[in-house]
Amino acid sequence: MFFNKKNNKVDTNFLTKVCALLIHAAKIDENYTENEETIIKKTLLELGCSEDDLYKTIKDAKTIEENSNQILDFTKEVKNMTEDDKIKIVEALWSIIYSNKDADMYETNLMRRLAGLLYIDNKTMGNIKDKIKNQNL
Repeated sequence: MFFNKKNNKVDTNFLTKVCALLIHAAKIDENYTENEETIIKKTLLELGCSEDDLYKTIKDAKTIEENSNQILDFTKEVKNMTEDDKIKIVEALWSIIYSNKDADMYETNLMRRLAGLLYIDNKTMGNIKDKIKNQNL
């Protein structure tokens, strides 16, 4: 969980940025589905978002994603996470991409860019991709 040091509550600003990144991945193929939203909700809950904050976090993230023109806004804080937490987010991203059983060139390009921005080596990224792809076949 990602706590705000001042009050030991989950940092909703951080979760909103993570959510915006997940939404961006879901929308990049211009086909944002209910299944993708379910994956996003599940990921946010796993990262410590409360049920009470879930819909507000998603709503705020959609606004941020619509008004942003670059993914750097969403990745700044994610790249400083622990390796395990980054892998959770990358798994969620690949789950969103493969929720429709296929990855198009825009989605794979996004993931290549994210690998560099999040400091995830190609082997790790490939292993995660293969794991998620095989789960969705």
